Amino acid sequence: MFDWETEKAELLKKIEELMERKRYAQLREMLLPMEAADIALLMEELPEETMPLLFRLLPKELAAEVFVELDSDEQELLISGFSNTELKEVLDELYLDDTVDIVEEMPANVVKRILKHTDPDVRKSINEILKYPEDSAGSIMTTEFVDLKRDMTVEDAFKRIRRTGPDKETINVSYVIDEGRHLIGLVSIRTLLLAEEDDVIEDIMQTNFVSVSTLDDQELAARSLSKYGFLALPVVDTENRLVGIVTVDDAMDVLQEEVTEDIEKMAAITPSDKPYLKTGIVETFKARIPWLLLLMISATFTGQIISSFENALEAFAVLTAYIPMLMDTGGNCGSQASVTVIRGISLSEIEFSDLLRVIWKEIRVSVLCGVVLAAANFVKLILVDHLLFQNPAVTPLVAAVICLTLVCTVLCAKLVGCTLPMLAKKLGFDPAVMASPFITTIVDAISLLIYFQFAHMLLHIG
Repeated sequence: MFDWETEKAELLKKIEELMERKRYAQLREMLLPMEAADIALLMEELPEETMPLLFRLLPKELAAEVFVELDSDEQELLISGFSNTELKEVLDELYLDDTVDIVEEMPANVVKRILKHTDPDVRKSINEILKYPEDSAGSIMTTEFVDLKRDMTVEDAFKRIRRTGPDKETINVSYVIDEGRHLIGLVSIRTLLLAEEDDVIEDIMQTNFVSVSTLDDQELAARSLSKYGFLALPVVDTENRLVGIVTVDDAMDVLQEEVTEDIEKMAAITPSDKPYLKTGIVETFKARIPWLLLLMISATFTGQIISSFENALEAFAVLTAYIPMLMDTGGNCGSQASVTVIRGISLSEIEFSDLLRVIWKEIRVSVLCGVVLAAANFVKLILVDHLLFQNPAVTPLVAAVICLTLVCTVLCAKLVGCTLPMLAKKLGFDPAVMASPFITTIVDAISLLIYFQFAHMLLHIG
């Protein structure tokens, strides 16, 4: 197994040495046993001028696999250096969905050249897939699958698989269609191998299957593949006609993109489809500054609350010292609840109908957490702040104000953290938007209002 992390530097050094000495045959032999993804990672680390030469050393099939694994910038660089013949050879080796991905990421002049050197049938399929909405199952499917007729025998099925299989992305599952290309069943290669040659496909096919529509969200297709452990998922149109399949490798890409997008939204960053090191400074700035401005402006409400209780703070200045602790604890509790609920929503474990169950659970959790935190804080205030540091302002009554505020803040924070993502989902927004920064700002204001309310009731200030 190729260990990228430990062997990268050594391999890069060896590649550069062999290229300098023009030992191309030896370099080719070194690359052949490697996985395409690892070769792509190595090529991205090498100087740009060496990439085309290294790429041309690879066999056509391996070269196409490496090409798919490269980032769009490297792909564009190679395409610009390809002759028309080389470009056509690479395109002929690519699966349709990979070609569509490349077309979507390339600038117009490169796309025009790619389509010009693509077979007419493939070009037609590319254009059909590009018509589907972005982020739909139709946009990530491939039309390269094996279809069978219900009246075929197992022997006929194997003949068709041998004849058409080399050009298909997968032959592990074949899809049974009728005369109108409606999907009526599927049969695995294992079932075919274990059946008799004269068995009829209709008698051995599986009629209880899962499919998605071309207009379904791509994340639904990806999660269906993950849920059922399929290697491919059939895609049908509005009339249940089989038009393509979504394979597990595309599903993994979708899930990775969705997770990355959620993480960026939860960190208050506008999502980007570019790797961090390949995103320009201005682009990174534009992705971050809108949220920072919004959160900064919303945080001014916290300042206004503190200003409105300025007299109370003057009378009991010691209360000021514990504001950061209360706000941070509330923000942390809200973040815990929101992240847990957002994760549950993304995995389809939590629906809006579960709102009351979620709230009831978070209430019980928050009571336990709040009591433990308040008890620990009360002991710390009396033993450390009052006795050890001999701070006379920290009286048992002041400690009670702080600890009661802590209990209520934890309760409110967890309720806000669990309900906002679910409400956002119900209203059609991405739940990830209601994550840590946004919830922390809300909880900060709530914790201050609770704090000064208890100070007013118990200390008679404000």
